[in-house]
Amino acid sequence: MSLQLFAHPFSSYCQKVLIALYENDTPFALRLLDAEAPDNFKELVSRWPIARFPLLVDGARQWMEASIIIEYLQLAHPGPLSLIPSDPMAALEVRLLDRFFDNYISTPQQTIVFDSLREPGTRDAHGVAKARTQLETAYAWLEDYLAGRTWAVADRFSLADCGAAPFLFYADWTHAIDPRFTRVHAYRARLLARPSVKRAVDEARPYRHYFPLGAPDRD
Repeated sequence: MSLQLFAHPFSSYCQKVLIALYENDTPFALRLLDAEAPDNFKELVSRWPIARFPLLVDGARQWMEASIIIEYLQLAHPGPLSLIPSDPMAALEVRLLDRFFDNYISTPQQTIVFDSLREPGTRDAHGVAKARTQLETAYAWLEDYLAGRTWAVADRFSLADCGAAPFLFYADWTHAIDPRFTRVHAYRARLLARPSVKRAVDEARPYRHYFPLGAPDRD
């Protein structure tokens, strides 16, 4: 049985896994979580009542959480590109940067987006301001960290970059990366030029009207 990925192309965490799959040309069947395929969402909920995605099914095994899915792919379906280095210290740095992009880029970005979906009287202005401050702090840290680097860790594309690509993509739409952060802008551009990332971005284009803050006419 082929791999099945329950996912939506516009989801940043789904794109994170899709990029990993595309990097190694790993065959899989996409179980699209969309109104056009309601049975897929019903099966997702039956398998994972939390109903968060992506979800990877491999025969009798199933895996939740994007980072864990990518770790599993490397163990069970390795390809020519190793997304987690064999050197333990380098692997630890990859996982550290993976957590950085998840917690300090994606989480505040999604806080702002989800707040915009609330009714006006229930919005959390303090929480949004805090999220914007956290993004500014994260951009500044990343600007310094990227000095002399092409990719997040050890000049090789890794799990950390799989997450950085969609998270920085949407973060710049949500809270624009200041022009003074030239390394961050250059890194984001390198990510978007990578074939696996470009494919994920292009597959999500038909759904850009879903972005509640309004998708900019770029990227």
